[in-house]
Amino acid sequence: MTTTTDRMNGTTVPEGGEAAGADAIETNIVLYQDDGRNVPVQVRYENETFWLTQKAMAELFDVNVRTVNEHLKNIYSSQELEESATIRNFRIVRREGNRTVNREVAFYNLDAIIAVGYRVNSMKATRFRQWATKTLREYIIKGFVLNDDMLRNGRPFGKDYFDELLRRIRDIRASERRFYQKITDLFQDISVDYDPKSQAARDFFANVQNRFHYAVSGHTAAEIINERADAGKPNMGLTTWKGSPEGRIHSSDVTVAKNYLSEDELSHLNQLVSGFLDAAELRVRNHQTTTMAECVELCNQYIMFTGGATLQGKGTVSKKQADAKAVAEFRRFNDTQESDFDRFVAEVANRR
Repeated sequence: MTTTTDRMNGTTVPEGGEAAGADAIETNIVLYQDDGRNVPVQVRYENETFWLTQKAMAELFDVNVRTVNEHLKNIYSSQELEESATIRNFRIVRREGNRTVNREVAFYNLDAIIAVGYRVNSMKATRFRQWATKTLREYIIKGFVLNDDMLRNGRPFGKDYFDELLRRIRDIRASERRFYQKITDLFQDISVDYDPKSQAARDFFANVQNRFHYAVSGHTAAEIINERADAGKPNMGLTTWKGSPEGRIHSSDVTVAKNYLSEDELSHLNQLVSGFLDAAELRVRNHQTTTMAECVELCNQYIMFTGGATLQGKGTVSKKQADAKAVAEFRRFNDTQESDFDRFVAEVANRR
């Protein structure tokens, strides 16, 4: 491999280079997708950021090394980035012909990679810019699509990453959001490969509410509504609703499965959710990373470990069927439901 040198501000900017050595983590990551296909690139990970050589950047953006070098010169000469903060020399061992040699090769951190990506004129660079604008920073912080070995060992994730996750989990725990929203918030925050458009995420979002309802009652959310909504029962079978215990029951109350759970079932549900948040928090405290697949498996194992019923399939009643049954029962119930005015009139009558 040939090496050329340019001078700018008295500093040598070498071209090319290949990552190797033991003083930093070397791995493949997927920085972005081009026409739906992953674009993997060999990187170094050290000091909470990724490092690429000019040669690797040239391959990433489908341009020649000289183009990358020219853009870097302009970036530094215009003081868009500070040179000393974005370049680091790594001593690497490599084969040159029949010889094994040690050389120092310049690597450029994530800020420099992004800056070059926004200057290069190529189709791949355009794809990179479109993708980076939306998601790159957040995904890089979370270690998006790192290789399996790094995910298992948690090596590329620094203390700040886990501290931030602990803060997020505490915020989720303290929020007033519904139980299944807390679980989906957790899934989104702790999954290092989280992609809202992925089938794994869609399946989890679709099934998480039913998993926990089934664990405490043996029924899915739709089955609970379908079985327990009854106009002939006190409060139509509801144990809680938005205005409970004295307020009127509205149609929006009768299509919420949690509103039909008994006191014991509600207590069990709250304990399950709190315990699952505890389990996730312990993983974070131990600096263990979690993928979407691992989060799903953790949820399944946790429910089994706590003795909850494990849902197989999607249940016997659809959400549409359950809601139709509940609304029909509500129409019958609402004709007999007392309002505050009705109770006032009855109270006045009893005083006479």
